[in-house]
Amino acid sequence: MNSTTLALKVKQLRKANKLTQEDLAMKSGVGLRFVRDLEQGKPTLRLDKVNQLLGLFNYEMQPVRINNDDK
Repeated sequence: MNSTTLALKVKQLRKANKLTQEDLAMKSGVGLRFVRDLEQGKPTLRLDKVNQLLGLFNYEMQPVRINNDDK
């Protein structure tokens, strides 16, 4: 999952649950700045905090095999 896809998914989940960015930050225990960076697709974010936020919606990031014809 790339940062843009993740950003869209988090925003979709937040809106579906009728949460503001401030609500999401408070309920998930991360900072408002982190929520804003995540929803804007910042490519460098702490994975533990991403999973902390996603846990509020019963989601988590996991390793996914990338199709690579060279291997």
